[in-house]
Amino acid sequence: MQSGQQHIITSVFEWLNSERPVWLCTILKTWGSSPRPIGSMMACTLDGEIAGSISGGCIEEDFLAQLRDGSLKSQYDIENKPFIVKYGVTAEQAARLRLPCGGQLHVLLEYIAPNASARQVFGELTEALENQRRTSREVDLHTGLIRVVNSAADEEVILNDDTLLHCLSPKYRLLLLGAGDVARYVAEMAMALEYEVTLCDPRPDYLANWHVEGVHLTAELPDDVVREHFSDPYSGIIALAHDPRVDDMALMEALKTQAFYVGAMGSDRTSASRRARLPELGLTAEEIARLHAPIGLQIGSKTPAEIAISVMAEVTAVRHAGEQRGTTEACALDAGGPVCG
Repeated sequence: MQSGQQHIITSVFEWLNSERPVWLCTILKTWGSSPRPIGSMMACTLDGEIAGSISGGCIEEDFLAQLRDGSLKSQYDIENKPFIVKYGVTAEQAARLRLPCGGQLHVLLEYIAPNASARQVFGELTEALENQRRTSREVDLHTGLIRVVNSAADEEVILNDDTLLHCLSPKYRLLLLGAGDVARYVAEMAMALEYEVTLCDPRPDYLANWHVEGVHLTAELPDDVVREHFSDPYSGIIALAHDPRVDDMALMEALKTQAFYVGAMGSDRTSASRRARLPELGLTAEEIARLHAPIGLQIGSKTPAEIAISVMAEVTAVRHAGEQRGTTEACALDAGGPVCG
């Protein structure tokens, strides 16, 4: 499972490698209610294969209709540079495209030919995202040239008269500790929210009867898994084993990392006992304060499915709060990087 942005960038790279031209659409501005936020993307090959979305489907249908009748390419051929299409400007268009009342979208359309420079740019973008690094692409609006900028600003899109800076984030990942019913529901909900999910349980036989399609399973030691794969700001660690030998082993590493979320299931009493044990594992008071325990939002949950809802609601809230505060990377832009066009 990849984030929407990562999936689209990877798809563009694969299509370019197979000598297929690509249309790339990016939402620049929105007014009123809009189906997708600024920075959302859709990529499409000339034969209509699509990755991503910029609406609930109606704008995509309009886009494909223009692709089929040739009008889309004719707009590009006028000046051979990216161009902006405004959706929902008139009441008739808003009604035809079934946009929310008062909603408008300004979308940048780029025609990307499968040449060596384009493959290099999208290859570098793909590599950065696969290695959990934020990156950006800068588009020259006059020429269509694209270059990689090896850092990212807080805003998804920075637009001026000459350039578009489009900041891209890697997929978020969750590590779940403990093969149980709560973990099953958490995994299913997390995958629906586009997380990549790993389930870790080193106890013999615990993984034998646990399966959720698309979840990676591992019986490795939890501290090793955290240290090697879940220590960056795009990782979350959720302890659900109810066994200190599993949960505490992961937490003693997780609370020292840059993980955006670290939580552990248990009652108030269990959580208090855990906090009393953690200093013995070498954790400081500041590190222990990062722990979310008891886990989840207080919604009166009782069943495994309800607990999972409360857990993922809290994970979502913490993630978005962190994104609003800005990333840990500097906003200064690197002048280097390859260019495509």
